[in-house]
Amino acid sequence: MDRIFLFTSFTLLFVGAPSALAEDGLSLSGNVRIRYEALDGQARAGLDDRIDLASLRTVIAADYRHGPIHLGAELWDSRAWGGKPGEGIGTGEVNTLEPVQAYVAADLGSVLGRDSKTAVQLGRFLLNLGSRRLVAADDYRNTTNGYSGARVDIATASGGTATLIYVLPQMRRPDDEQSVLDNAVAIDRESFDLRLWGGYAAQKLSRGSMIELGYVGLAERDAPGRPTRNRHLHSFSARVMRDPAPARFDYEVEGIWQMGRVRASNAPAAASLDVAAWFVHADAGYSFPGALKARLSAEFDYASGDRPGGRYGRFDTLFGMRRADFVPAGIFAQTGRANILTPGLRIEMAPGKRLDLFGSWHPMWLASRTDAFSTSGVRDATGRSGRFAGHMVDGRLRWWAVPQRVRAELNASWLGKGRFLRDAPNAPRSGDVRYISLALTTTF
Repeated sequence: MDRIFLFTSFTLLFVGAPSALAEDGLSLSGNVRIRYEALDGQARAGLDDRIDLASLRTVIAADYRHGPIHLGAELWDSRAWGGKPGEGIGTGEVNTLEPVQAYVAADLGSVLGRDSKTAVQLGRFLLNLGSRRLVAADDYRNTTNGYSGARVDIATASGGTATLIYVLPQMRRPDDEQSVLDNAVAIDRESFDLRLWGGYAAQKLSRGSMIELGYVGLAERDAPGRPTRNRHLHSFSARVMRDPAPARFDYEVEGIWQMGRVRASNAPAAASLDVAAWFVHADAGYSFPGALKARLSAEFDYASGDRPGGRYGRFDTLFGMRRADFVPAGIFAQTGRANILTPGLRIEMAPGKRLDLFGSWHPMWLASRTDAFSTSGVRDATGRSGRFAGHMVDGRLRWWAVPQRVRAELNASWLGKGRFLRDAPNAPRSGDVRYISLALTTTF
């Protein structure tokens, strides 16, 4: 079956297919992405030093609209080849033949006041909320995050918006290593063992600026064969930003405070700890006038780590995206919003409608020297290995080979390990880390 599906996807990738729009409001669309990734060196504990992976992601979408009613469905098929046991290949890379979206939505019009808009969505769907640092549908990763439940969107005549959700995050299946490596098929499940709720409210201000407040609650409990940390978390966020524009300074500042309770481990008898964690992101940039459409920005990210003392201080990014602030997800996912302090510089350019690129540099420290660095799993409980993790250099180039139809993408990253990632007791002795990925995506 894999060979048949691969042949079909290659046919779509290089030939393409027009979307169908019927008179009754039905449209069909999709995309296919084929990607090769290679990792040489390793920063994550317990994984192989060298990894090569080929992946294929196919998305087929159907959309029907009739008046205020909207029906939508998406089938995702995410597969990978070349993975081996011990490389950490999991449900971030493989999720075959999954109906990630199947929903009904309704436009309720101005039920909340003159010139307001309200829409309701029920079923299975993707979510991107606020800055996407807590709830997102990851796009770089080969699989995505799906949610089942209810969503309400509100817009006011004065430029205010609000989104409310109550959803059950989809738990990708199968999740055992051998089934993942075999590209086995199983429908994802959702249950009240894992719940997510909350909302965001934003208001446009003058000169392209915006203020946003948010709250996300998460509750989980053990399920048969699936022990958890029994997280009960409340995340409160505030964000102010100004959109980039030519010959103008822009900025974004977001802070998130997290509280609640979490078990010390997955063991049912483990102690329950109070949570006090936080995260802040800040950046300020300037967009230069001219054909290069260049933007230069300075960045800062801090995510708290755990410390001794009986409270739990490690920030949990929940279902947040990774690529926009840090590095690619998947086999290079050693950097995320947990126990990290990192300033940085970023340059972005879009010298034409078909080409865009960026490059960034981030020196990285541990927020807490006794906790694991970010998402690497590398830890020195004594704190004797210091706090400096290393220098991260990262870049991306995207080019539309056929405008709006076929796009090529190159990602490349280098991590020059600092003292901590060289000397910590469980740090891989594999030298600096080099990562590259090449991808081709067609949209039809």
